Amino acid sequence: MTVSGAAEALRGEPGAELRALKLRAALNAAIRGFFADRGVLEVETPLLQRSANPDPAIEPVAVAGGEGYLRTSPEFAQKRLLCAGSGPIYELGRVFRAGEVGRYHHPEFTMLEWYRPGFGLAELISEVAELINLSLRLAGAEDLPVVQVQYGDLLEQHLGANLPADLAGLRQACVTFTSIDDVRAVALSDDECLDLLFSVAGEALPVDQLTFVTHFPAKQAALARIDPTDPAVALRFEAFAGGMELANGYDELRSASELARRFADDNRRRKAAGMQPLPVDQQLLAAQRSGLPACSGVSIGVDRLLMLIGGYEHLHQVLTLAEPEL
Repeated sequence: MTVSGAAEALRGEPGAELRALKLRAALNAAIRGFFADRGVLEVETPLLQRSANPDPAIEPVAVAGGEGYLRTSPEFAQKRLLCAGSGPIYELGRVFRAGEVGRYHHPEFTMLEWYRPGFGLAELISEVAELINLSLRLAGAEDLPVVQVQYGDLLEQHLGANLPADLAGLRQACVTFTSIDDVRAVALSDDECLDLLFSVAGEALPVDQLTFVTHFPAKQAALARIDPTDPAVALRFEAFAGGMELANGYDELRSASELARRFADDNRRRKAAGMQPLPVDQQLLAAQRSGLPACSGVSIGVDRLLMLIGGYEHLHQVLTLAEPEL
């Protein structure tokens, strides 16, 4: 087997070399052992869903015939299990996102997602670091030191700028610190400005450490709780190895009414951007009204983790049959 390339794709040959396939098998086994040792239950949830996450940054794949959508993550189904009293759970499986193609992106990929009732972000960050370093040892690599940095400090350190408080300031920061021009900047929302600045700052992170970015702005909370001691901050983190995002974790929002408000806001932003609003998961809202236990949860891109531990430069090198071969 050979490394993925256009010629191999046209011949229908697998993209990943045999070493990558063996590494994936070893990683899957190690992940299952990691959680078995901690008493975390493996679950399987449906790939096909009637509703979809309305987050404008994520586009689901609609299934022909109107049956629904392929899941973009197992998050909503897993939260329904948590509401039903499952206790700590994890899932290792495929997810789908339309239009995601590139060095770190593919429309179908493997996600590891787990939830820890009773865990705060500090405990979850520690567990994520343990799992990533365990994965590195599978390939004979040494553990990476763990560093935490706050969101605002990251932008200041790598862009030399304090985070502007208003939309005009955010747009100007995008013009100053990214390749975007004035004309395109005026069309950006505050969320899009923050995403752009954060992506540029993230690309500059050191490759010889695991960096956990914490203290996200409240407007970037997604489905995380707002810090009760500081309403400007969301209880959320992302983990990076160099410029590659590996994990996205939340101290999970438990209020069903606030969750419904955020879904409605997401659909408003989709409409404003010319995107189709998506059906909201009413079963998740009903489950959260019955009570989501206090918990933290995180998702890891397993294919990116394989890139890290195997020293690969492109996602296609770890995918058995990447998008050109499908």
